[in-house]
Amino acid sequence: MRPVRYLSVTVLIIFVYSVLIRPAALAQDPEKGTIRIASCQFPVSSDIGANLNWIREQMIEANLKQADIIHFPECALTGYPGTDMESLENFDWQALRQATDSVRALSEELGIWVILGSLHPLNGSNKPHNSLYVIDSEGKIIDRYDKRFCTTGDLDFFSPGDHFVNFILNGVNCGLLICYDVRFPELYREYRERGTDVIFQSFHNARQGKDSIHPLVMPVTAQARAATNYFYMSLTNSSVAESWPCHFITPDGLIQNKLPVNTPGMLISDVDINRKYYDASLPFREDAINGKLNSGETIEDARSSERRGH
Repeated sequence: MRPVRYLSVTVLIIFVYSVLIRPAALAQDPEKGTIRIASCQFPVSSDIGANLNWIREQMIEANLKQADIIHFPECALTGYPGTDMESLENFDWQALRQATDSVRALSEELGIWVILGSLHPLNGSNKPHNSLYVIDSEGKIIDRYDKRFCTTGDLDFFSPGDHFVNFILNGVNCGLLICYDVRFPELYREYRERGTDVIFQSFHNARQGKDSIHPLVMPVTAQARAATNYFYMSLTNSSVAESWPCHFITPDGLIQNKLPVNTPGMLISDVDINRKYYDASLPFREDAINGKLNSGETIEDARSSERRGH
């Protein structure tokens, strides 16, 4: 577990920021259509206490950098079953509840929103959800996204989810996805139909072999999803080796910035939904979504319908 000495000297910093700086930021127009995002990576493990220390430290840093919302990796608080720990047998759910309450309390104290990767227990023998909690600046859990597409290995540990999640922050429409969801473009099309401006997508692609394909295909797949649907994307990941780092992607599909690989860190990115980006699909996107899979008007012509001649 990381030492807590850093946390013990932050009380004065929190007080000064909360009393002198944060109120001025909050006084701005809440419907302005801009948010500052802190996308975080740290070495996620099976140690809830160690994960919590990282989360708290990064929340404080994000607040000092005037972020409106902080985004953590998949299973950031719990560790990832099958990767960080062998199973969920004897998992300490009480410790998880206490740690979650600690994150909520600090969220309220700092006045910052949190997207927290965790596990959500269900009743009886039902397997938990792999989830992202949306915690607002008052420390309240306002919604929860449950990973919809679990891999075949995930299904040994998780129950898949069945819903989308959108929430509004400063006039910006935000949506949530987790890891393997990236393989299913239908999810992104639905978020486009919901008017989503930013996708927060948490991953846990760590502790992989040197020849893993994930560092190559995951970010570039997300770039395609952003460009074809026109939204920003914040991608977070565990920084345990071998992994790939946090990325921030703009609506034109370009990588605006990314962190160093296998290293803890925080990526600060600004979203302004009033800014215009290149959007090649725009004229025909709605037609395609509605099943019209060509541009313009088709014609009746024998030379067009006969495809076996020249």
